Amino acid sequence: MANDKIDLTVEPGEIHALLGENGAGKSTLMNVLYGLLQPDDGEIVVDGTVMSFKSPRDAIAAGIGMVHQHFMLVPVFTVAENVMLGHEQTSGGPVGFLDRRRARRELIEVSRRYGLDVDPDAIVEDLPVGVQQRVEIVKALTRQVDLLILDEPTAALTPQEIDELLAVMRTLEESGKSIVFITHKLKEVKAIADRITVIRRGRTVETTTPDASEEQLAALMVGRSVILKVDKDRARPGDTVLEVTGLTVYDERGHRAVDGVDFEVRAGEVLGVAGVQGNGQTELVEAIMGLRPPRTGTVRVAGRDVTGARTKDILHSGVGYIPEDRSVDGLVRDFTVAENLVLDVYDRPPYGSGLRLNPDAITAGATETIQRFDVRTRSAEAPVSTLSGGNQQKVIVAREMSRPLKLLVAAQPTRGVDVGSIEFIHAQVIAERDSGAGVLLVSSELDEVMSVADRVAVMYRGKILAIVSPDTPREDIGLLMAGVSPDE
Repeated sequence: MANDKIDLTVEPGEIHALLGENGAGKSTLMNVLYGLLQPDDGEIVVDGTVMSFKSPRDAIAAGIGMVHQHFMLVPVFTVAENVMLGHEQTSGGPVGFLDRRRARRELIEVSRRYGLDVDPDAIVEDLPVGVQQRVEIVKALTRQVDLLILDEPTAALTPQEIDELLAVMRTLEESGKSIVFITHKLKEVKAIADRITVIRRGRTVETTTPDASEEQLAALMVGRSVILKVDKDRARPGDTVLEVTGLTVYDERGHRAVDGVDFEVRAGEVLGVAGVQGNGQTELVEAIMGLRPPRTGTVRVAGRDVTGARTKDILHSGVGYIPEDRSVDGLVRDFTVAENLVLDVYDRPPYGSGLRLNPDAITAGATETIQRFDVRTRSAEAPVSTLSGGNQQKVIVAREMSRPLKLLVAAQPTRGVDVGSIEFIHAQVIAERDSGAGVLLVSSELDEVMSVADRVAVMYRGKILAIVSPDTPREDIGLLMAGVSPDE
């Protein structure tokens, strides 16, 4: 049962935050309100009228729009074509032609009215994630909705894009729109919400105000007190386990994404890479893991040159890898949870040998790992695509940390997961460090880097500008992230 007698009231002109752990039932509830799912019991009342939504078209007609966590845009279409999709207007007689001029005109009018700057002629796949999200919001607003549902809208945004989104939300609120803001980021909730409803395991726990502390909100979400700061002892670094020298990497467009980078990670320490997303972090990690060939430079793991080696060989050399995009690089969505948990070792005993798999061993290992890492799934045989985003991330973390490691490469390891899962993942990262593994942590969340890392490398336009202590003032690291030396 995903939702169990949930009560939620949203007032006109209100930003109402919906908080809960991954798998608590937040997205299910919103999919019901948007007509994608039909409830088994209960009522949806809009402006005093009981409604029954058989499809999103019914919800839109009632003034409800939704921006999904994973955008519903056609990448090769222009912004204007995406906005008119499903709401096509025609001109030119009974047969009719698509009225692109009218759609473009309405898009420009709506984007100007709400401060959403988008180019109607831009191809969606060429736009940054933050701008694609604006397109989704404009698409909903052109349908003249009064209630806008934003499902995990900041999960893949940079800090600057998050600030821009919160400003847009305030503008919408001032214009009389209501917003349901689904998230697990407590700072954002306290900064923007008028009221907060917390749900846990499919039930409403409490509706409160932003005056509640982050600790109180976290406890309501998880059902216990949560340590929001990373608990760790001072690192005791040992031998070098990762050595990167003169690494230069180009992206798909032929641009130099990583520009002559040098650094090392030692056993028993966490080196954090801070920087605004898009400054070469993705290409750096892919080159280390054998997913992208470097143009120049070398990568050594435990003294062995692995430059250009196969990813499988790098993994088998004692490297764990948490990719930044779980749905593209981390999981096979049609495989079961159990199958995904052995993707690194399916051809090794006890899980397999040669061309044969051992299903009993795979299931037994998965059952133990699911319990140990608190993965919320109905069974080890459930398709991993049926899990919430945060529990999918837990599957990846569990897979990579369930074998002996010399080095853990973790790219955005807590993206899209709740406070309880963040606490757990951070504890697992520190446990890997304390067991003697080196950890390379790449995150666009500066708070995460500063709290987990023992040293912080700041990356800007493909270069590492400085490696500093996590005790360095946040403002100084922020200036480095913008390419400015604090001394300037």
